[in-house]
Amino acid sequence: MRNKKIIFRLLCCLLVVCSNHRLFAQEGTLTPVAFEAYLSANKPQLLDVRTAAEYQTGHLKNALQADWLNKEQFADRVKYLDKEKPLLVYCASGARSAQAARWLIENGFANVQNMKGGFTSWKLEGRSVDAAAPVIQMTTDAYRAIVNTAETVLVDFGAAWCPPCRKMDPVLVQLQAELKDQFKLVKIDGGIHTDVMKSLQADGIPFFIIYKKGRETWRRQGVVTFNELKSKLVE
Repeated sequence: MRNKKIIFRLLCCLLVVCSNHRLFAQEGTLTPVAFEAYLSANKPQLLDVRTAAEYQTGHLKNALQADWLNKEQFADRVKYLDKEKPLLVYCASGARSAQAARWLIENGFANVQNMKGGFTSWKLEGRSVDAAAPVIQMTTDAYRAIVNTAETVLVDFGAAWCPPCRKMDPVLVQLQAELKDQFKLVKIDGGIHTDVMKSLQADGIPFFIIYKKGRETWRRQGVVTFNELKSKLVE
């Protein structure tokens, strides 16, 4: 009987914790004016939930990107964000980001704010945007030349707007510091040089490939540990 009472109390505590999360979680909508003010005053995380192609045509400065329409990619990328820090989201019109905001709250994010009218309203009000400059696609021949420039080459297909790619940055810095001249790191923007990625059947970012004497010896998509990368580079 005593054990049943303890179990009952534990279940009640769990219910209270879950209820409190929903009670104190904040989901809201901000006008572009308020959205910009919030960005300036609070330094929150910023997430563009449009497609990578939309993002490349223009985006808010320092925005990360995760495609809400690609549920698997979206879930994978946002798991590298901090659930306790405020998160501002936007899409083209505010509809996709409203859905994304609800999902994020339901999945443990404490404070998610959506931009009313989305990126379209932001631009119509004359607010500043970052747009990718036209870039010529890397050719396969150019890529092959690059991977033959050193005995051991680590190719990193990533992008500044990709949360898991940013997660890998300190790992790569540590690798370069520890292994020094034992390998060459080649960083390629996977949001731009998609032709090369397709030719290599690299289907997501971050994507890592190791070459030794120009021959591919290992590849992996996603976040990789320091120890795994190191072991593959020196083996």
